[in-house]
Amino acid sequence: MDEVRVKGIHRIVVRDQYGKVERASLELRYRRITVLPPIGKQRRYPPLSLTVIHAIERGIPTGRKRIEWTLITNLAVTSRRQAIEKLDWYALRWKIEVFHKILKSGCKAEESMLRTADRLANLIAVFCIVSWRIFWMSMVHRAAPPLPAEIALTPPEILLLDQLVKDTVKTANAEPLTRYTVKLAQLGGYLARANDPPPGNTVIWRGLRRLTDIQLGFELAKYCG
Repeated sequence: MDEVRVKGIHRIVVRDQYGKVERASLELRYRRITVLPPIGKQRRYPPLSLTVIHAIERGIPTGRKRIEWTLITNLAVTSRRQAIEKLDWYALRWKIEVFHKILKSGCKAEESMLRTADRLANLIAVFCIVSWRIFWMSMVHRAAPPLPAEIALTPPEILLLDQLVKDTVKTANAEPLTRYTVKLAQLGGYLARANDPPPGNTVIWRGLRRLTDIQLGFELAKYCG
């Protein structure tokens, strides 16, 4: 790819480990190549026509690693627009990985002991909704903190969080959505210190699980009392 000239610039927004927003400019190169099958298997398999996309950040950033992506695809890439499209798809890869981590580690989908495929499909459908909520909550408060807390939590959940978790220096002056997301994460073990990065999916799913149990007990106490 060193022989290929730069065919475009792609500007993206990135965040460091503390949530600080930065802008980066990526130099784009792409080239069509032919990959031959291994010797001895050339009669069984045809050559592959692939496109290599290389994107590297201009300059050396401070406080984080330089962005450098090398992608190989069997899809045609003949323009800057098509190359950026494939990069955008790749940028979603980590979010997909995190969603499946919540589904497997948070919801324990792999530990279910159901006997039929239909029951398993129904359970996973419910788990997908729960996993999406946890993943969405961990992302939305970083992207749009001024949103009201009610967009992510129900009024009873907000009431319980106010009673269960005291405000810290980090939450007292925070935007509404961030304030209650951090409180929820504190139930899951997040320390909420001044220099801590934003809470991740693990502490949020632990917090939501605890909050759900507490809310069930709270509702039962109201009706049984």
